[in-house]
Amino acid sequence: MTVTIKDVARAAKVAPSTVSRVISDSPRISERTKEKVREAMQELGYHPNFNARSLANQSTKTIGVVMPNSANKTFQNPFFPEVIRGISTKAHQLEYGLYLSTGQSEEEIFEEVQHMVQGKRVDGIILLYSKADDQVMKYLHEQDFPFTVIGRPYDETLQNVTYVNNDNFKAAKTVTEYLLLLGHKRIAFIGGNLENVVTIDHMEGYHRALKNAGMEPNNDFIVFHEELQEGGQEAVIDLMSLNERPTAMIVADDIMTFGVMRMLSEMEIHVPDDISIISFNNVMISELSAPPMTTVDINIYSLGYEAANLLIDKILHPGAEAKKMLIPHKLMKRETCRRIASAQRAASEKSV
Repeated sequence: MTVTIKDVARAAKVAPSTVSRVISDSPRISERTKEKVREAMQELGYHPNFNARSLANQSTKTIGVVMPNSANKTFQNPFFPEVIRGISTKAHQLEYGLYLSTGQSEEEIFEEVQHMVQGKRVDGIILLYSKADDQVMKYLHEQDFPFTVIGRPYDETLQNVTYVNNDNFKAAKTVTEYLLLLGHKRIAFIGGNLENVVTIDHMEGYHRALKNAGMEPNNDFIVFHEELQEGGQEAVIDLMSLNERPTAMIVADDIMTFGVMRMLSEMEIHVPDDISIISFNNVMISELSAPPMTTVDINIYSLGYEAANLLIDKILHPGAEAKKMLIPHKLMKRETCRRIASAQRAASEKSV
């Protein structure tokens, strides 16, 4: 037999309207009464009909999460499950559900976002990426629909956008300077998709560190591939076919680095004895590689948690100004970087 609000009200010795207000977390109800009603709901096994509530208050209590490409590829990278873990933690605290995009192409994802907005399927949307000339972000901005971005808007005309980001320029500059301090001169940059703002910021930080050291970037040492193991393997083939090979590599992503290290191993090039590698993200398995990766911890979980926090705040306070939050990063020094040997340094300096 179905338990109703009247049953809960009778058990808690309150009016049915009070039960409804407790379900909607009304500030007009005391914490003591809320606790009594919730205990009654739990004892009776009552579950609120959120669909009915949504029709009444025009809220779905659901957040849309838009991934950069098909789920098949996205979930091959541990970054995305971890950032979604952060989002879901905050959403659960405030009883929001998640609606994940499932489109296989940019066009399908854009159509899906349109359905989310026009069909009122979600209260707000989190973009798990930021890229140049993104039609999804422009559409959400034009529709004045609540959304937050993990990353930063590339388009300078989109000023009133709430986002959570790392200082990716500074992070890339720091790791490049670290390799320079270890004596490396031939430092390669393996970036992800050049449309992604994080790739642009990483590359600019890399360039700035080299120029500050009086060095001009070598375009042969700069390659871009998909942020998967296969992308890392392809990058190694590109770089190791050069007459003057790099002595160090900055890799956009830990999962790419697994591909880099696997291909180098097949070529019998040893890390860090023959070449140093530094990466970004500090996913859980980066410490389990052989050798353990030197990488930048960008606090992936916090990126997701704060993105959800800012979005829900935006949903609840539509007129509030856009907020911008920077999540701190930290260089995790492990075992894939070492000071370049004197013989290697002499050869490296001679070729620069």
